[in-house]
Amino acid sequence: GGGTPTVLEMKQLDFFLESIYKHFRFSKGEVEFTFEANPNELSKEKLQLLKDAGVNRLSFGVQTFHDSLLKAIGRTHCYDDVMRTISLAKEVGFDNISIDLMYGLPNQTLQQFQADLDIAFSPDIQHISAYSLIIEPKTIFYNLWRKGPLPLPSEEEEAEMYEGAMRQMELHGYQPYEISNYARPGFQSRHNLTYWNNEEYYGIGAGAHSYVERVRRVNIGPIKQYIAKVRETGLPYREIHQVTWMEQMEEEMFLGLRKTEGVSKQCFFEKFGRDVHDVFGAAIRAEHEKGLPEETATHVRLTRRGRLLGNEVFQAFLTGM
Repeated sequence: GGGTPTVLEMKQLDFFLESIYKHFRFSKGEVEFTFEANPNELSKEKLQLLKDAGVNRLSFGVQTFHDSLLKAIGRTHCYDDVMRTISLAKEVGFDNISIDLMYGLPNQTLQQFQADLDIAFSPDIQHISAYSLIIEPKTIFYNLWRKGPLPLPSEEEEAEMYEGAMRQMELHGYQPYEISNYARPGFQSRHNLTYWNNEEYYGIGAGAHSYVERVRRVNIGPIKQYIAKVRETGLPYREIHQVTWMEQMEEEMFLGLRKTEGVSKQCFFEKFGRDVHDVFGAAIRAEHEKGLPEETATHVRLTRRGRLLGNEVFQAFLTGM
């Protein structure tokens, strides 16, 4: 993912999958192997190719089941595409399927988002991510926003959407394990947890991010520039940042607090040799007075209200802020 690999043609996809097994040593089934996909880009033949190659998890960028909203946000799929592709994936044998939903979209109502959730529960999906709209440069929303105000839901409506998602997910057996992510028992995304546990990962390909041995690297994005850079220097890096000891501790807090279980005090001590209160005691106390984080004997975690105001809490642990 980090792009949509299913846009590749069958021959390209086959070559790509063979390359993975050529350069990385692992057995089919021993790892979580996810492919991100747009719902209208997967034929039964492509799905079978992925399944035969050991892909064991699919993640569909659904965003919403309402065709009018999909058209307004520039998506090329429709409701029927989503349901057909999920059905095909199950027919081929995929039993670990995730979908992404969005709330806070232009002209989206609370009732529409609640309907999206109801529809998402019907095909027995194992994992659901629900993200709020963030307007970022170089996106369709940013370009529309520059032309004039977007008809976005109010902050109160967006908060209702988020709280409604939490309630409905739990009622339907989805455990909230991160601010935006919900899973059936045993189907938490191992890939996503790598980020939130502040663990190392390799990023390969144009625009990919890596975090290895306290160094964060960002690859050049445009594919032609990426290829040219590799041919020129052998390495495609656009940015390299040596993460300081303090930055690592900050990241441990604001990434770990995204998880429902929160930050493990024991893990913090084992990683950094310091008690979390010795480093962030003042911030924890200040935010606790606002009712945003809470403590157990083993963890510092967000309250239900804190999950609504997560970014406010995260900033409290950035010493440079």
